Amino acid sequence: MPSERKTHRALTVVGLILALAMAALESTVVATAMPTVIGDLGGIHQYAWVTTAYLLTSSVLVPICGKLSDIYGRKPVMLFGIAVFLIGSIASGAAQSMPQLIAFRALQGAGAGAMQPMAMTISGDIFDLNERARIQGVFGAAWGLFGIIGPMVGGLIVHYFSWRWVFYINIPFGIASVALVATAFHERIDRRRHELDFLGAALLSAAVVALLLATGRLGGGTTLLASIAAVVLFAAFFAVERRAPEPMVPLPLFRRPVMLTSNVAGAILGGAMMGTITFVPLFVQGVLRGSPTEAGSAIAPMLIGWPVASAIGGRLIPRVGFRPLIWIGLGVTAAAGLALAIGGAHDTPLMLRATTLVFGVGMGLSNVALLIAVQSSVAWDQRGIATASTMFSRLLGGVLAVGVMGGVLTAELAKDESIPADAASRLLTAEGAQGLDPSIVQHLGAALTSGLTTVFWIIAAMGVVGFIVGLWFPHVPFQAADDKAVVSGEAGVG
Repeated sequence: MPSERKTHRALTVVGLILALAMAALESTVVATAMPTVIGDLGGIHQYAWVTTAYLLTSSVLVPICGKLSDIYGRKPVMLFGIAVFLIGSIASGAAQSMPQLIAFRALQGAGAGAMQPMAMTISGDIFDLNERARIQGVFGAAWGLFGIIGPMVGGLIVHYFSWRWVFYINIPFGIASVALVATAFHERIDRRRHELDFLGAALLSAAVVALLLATGRLGGGTTLLASIAAVVLFAAFFAVERRAPEPMVPLPLFRRPVMLTSNVAGAILGGAMMGTITFVPLFVQGVLRGSPTEAGSAIAPMLIGWPVASAIGGRLIPRVGFRPLIWIGLGVTAAAGLALAIGGAHDTPLMLRATTLVFGVGMGLSNVALLIAVQSSVAWDQRGIATASTMFSRLLGGVLAVGVMGGVLTAELAKDESIPADAASRLLTAEGAQGLDPSIVQHLGAALTSGLTTVFWIIAAMGVVGFIVGLWFPHVPFQAADDKAVVSGEAGVG
């Protein structure tokens, strides 16, 4: 039924920021705590899967939820996402084994796959184009603020309490976010009969899972079967989408140069970003023998540079347009990736902090420009799926990249048969190298150094390729769009 109530924009924004805060905290808190988690639960060879499972379900749910929001409205999808994220957080904190943690992180990711694109889409609904550029800067600053707090809080929690509380801290944020979004945000939806693309959603989900398995080190036969399955499932998905009355992902949308370039660049950026967040803390704690707090501080500067650059970029877009910021941002990101790789085994904590700061600046400039360019190039009735598609590409890039990088690291550790299976897990405990044979510590350190240096070169290569792709970004004029708002009270704040 159409709503006659006005949306309170200020309270809605606070609710959305709290939801994003949960996701931002998890992206850095969990990465910081993971070495300690492995020391408690074991499973160094499953290290990457804790992140990959989260990214996998996030990636699959993003386009599905984007489409559902265009049909049933943003609000129910947003509230569903927050609830699922909270349940996954509580369950993750109670996990008793690595398989349990991986499963519950997948549930957490499903919630994130709903609430993250909805936050960006709702902001696009309740603000016009000029305001949207500025509010995305605010969102970026909020994401960065909580991301900065995350590593420090995570390190303190791990040191003084238990790693389980890095998941429980989401509870107050989630409750407050649900209350604000439920009471402050209202929308009018034109109801009509829809044909949901269940087959397309199922095929895409299966294809993404198969593709992820194909990137892991599963053995020659299994990897080959997963690769074949991924190709077949993606082919079937595209065939179904071309014939579906209401496709989950409207393929003609991606014939537009803006959408195509943004999604390709976003996938590459997502891979480089998640690779950095996932493996730099492991390098600090496993190779440099730093503490969990030091591991978190290595990636904290990225969460400083990102929001500052995002806020500045949001204000510059109306003046300079999209392309200059995209080019500069992607170029800076590529330079940071190269610096990370060239440093390699000689990287120090200070060098890593400087590199991740520059990396964050590049990500902040490019991401805000890419997102606003996409939102300004489509009508309202495609904004949900367009926004979700860009996030899907970034998340999928993160899934694939972390899977490949984790496989590279696992392969390097497996080369040295003198390293016991539990040696890496023991090295990452609070006791560190104590109790391990010095020769084993030496071999393990060399294997981690070699594997992570290769991972850093993969990140650098992705940065360079992303910059090259960005050079083909088309000119998109910045014009205040005359959007048809479906959110009641769009012009007011109370």
